[in-house]
Amino acid sequence: MLTKYLILFFLLIVMGSHAQTMLKFDKRFVECEDKWVVFRPDKDGTYHYGFIYIDEQAGLTHQVGGKFTIAKDGSYVRIPQGLDSINMKVRLLPNQVRVALLPPVAFASLKINATPDWLHFYKTDTVSVKHLFRWGFLYNSWNESAKALTYLQRAQQLDPKFRGLAPELAYTYNVLQQYDKAIAVALNGLETTPDNCYTYKELSYAQLQLGQLEDAVTTYKKSISLCTDKAIKSEIAFNITGHYYRTKDRSNFDYWAKEIKKWATKGDKFTTNLISMQATFPK
Repeated sequence: MLTKYLILFFLLIVMGSHAQTMLKFDKRFVECEDKWVVFRPDKDGTYHYGFIYIDEQAGLTHQVGGKFTIAKDGSYVRIPQGLDSINMKVRLLPNQVRVALLPPVAFASLKINATPDWLHFYKTDTVSVKHLFRWGFLYNSWNESAKALTYLQRAQQLDPKFRGLAPELAYTYNVLQQYDKAIAVALNGLETTPDNCYTYKELSYAQLQLGQLEDAVTTYKKSISLCTDKAIKSEIAFNITGHYYRTKDRSNFDYWAKEIKKWATKGDKFTTNLISMQATFPK
């Protein structure tokens, strides 16, 4: 008889443990678009859950769902909440917080649907170039460039001249180290909008990565007259200066250091980093 009770006791422990191990807190917010998620439990074992989606204007957003506990038998026990406490939306900024995906087995107990009824209000446009560009931009902001690329390439197929697409797509290719594609996209973009500063930045960066120093210098010279953003011109010059720092070319390093100073603001990151490079220039 004692043996039976011991077996039952251990079974309950295993079942409860199994339920909790189903919650693996290994997902970033950005990996959970249109998913129910669970946050790490409070000290008293209470879990908070909610739904993550993308609002076109606000970006990645958390719709607060409520709270629950996990019973010893592994079931999910919903904690009743007032409307004011759950009708909340929280904008999610890029971070390293990890959450768990809420398992479907919990949906019935928590009285939720896999897809909330209100979500369709945010899905009225999912195929336009504007939507695809915006989603690509948002995923890039979360350092998910591989996924961003899937949206931006579709946007490019619809309208390769869409405003802002060329530099965003070039940036994505640069992050993914596909520099030839970044150059091609940037050059095409400059034919349409020759004054886009970000396109010059991405173009020159890709050229430097491929060892096309003369082309990067040419890009910089074009940006001087056509680009109005001093910080970007300073950044392009800084990247070229970095090349001469690494190759120990003092004369060209000094020349480009002056180019940085033409556009940089005192105390900004380019000026600060330049001072550091000057102090540690290889002998």
